Amino acid sequence: MDWQSTSVEGIARLADETPETSNGSGHRARLRARLLNGGDGALADYEMLEYLLMTAIPRRDVKPLAKSLLTRFGGLAAVFNADPTALAKHPGMGETSAAAIKIVALATRRLARTGVQDQPVLASWQALIDYLTVDMAHLNHERVRVLYLDTRNRLVSDELLSEGSLDEAAIHPREVVKKALDLGAAALIMVHNHPSGSPEPSRADIQITNKIAEAARLLGITLHDHVIIGKEGHVSLRAKGLV
Repeated sequence: MDWQSTSVEGIARLADETPETSNGSGHRARLRARLLNGGDGALADYEMLEYLLMTAIPRRDVKPLAKSLLTRFGGLAAVFNADPTALAKHPGMGETSAAAIKIVALATRRLARTGVQDQPVLASWQALIDYLTVDMAHLNHERVRVLYLDTRNRLVSDELLSEGSLDEAAIHPREVVKKALDLGAAALIMVHNHPSGSPEPSRADIQITNKIAEAARLLGITLHDHVIIGKEGHVSLRAKGLV
């Protein structure tokens, strides 16, 4: 084989198929037993990731790979929220392994979303925060979204408005309100994340919130809250008296 002409993607695919050299079936059996019979703390983060990678790479010791992913991306949640292309190109990975990680991330988001569907959002606030945290807390860029609610405060639509900073160049108050009218929504909740980790609102966060709240009020639509999500927790602008 001409290794000099082999692409990075080709090497990654070959890595998926490399035979196991050190992780024996006994280790995998013990890991599986701990997973099935233990509680939430039965496996360390690297072991959970290792077990998942075993399903995608069945004939190779994947413990070093699991640990290298955690080191590179900064933790388990960050691995699951990583860009699929970056995962696939990580040494020892490939598209099959990246897909195994992303399907778990997708399933986690869908499970979290079930806690806020078909029931009043304001009465299930912690479920909403859990859902938003799973989806946004570990992103390395800002994501802005609006949750549109009906007259009973049930979720009508979860709209992604922007992948970038929260400012009027990206978010137009009139467009936010127009979408509410199009959906027949009676209320809305703004949400965005701070990649820095701290959820404390900036002056720009407060200013754009007030403009959207005023535009909505003029048309009989209520802005319930603006929630900022970060690795360090979340902040409600209403709870701070800023809405």
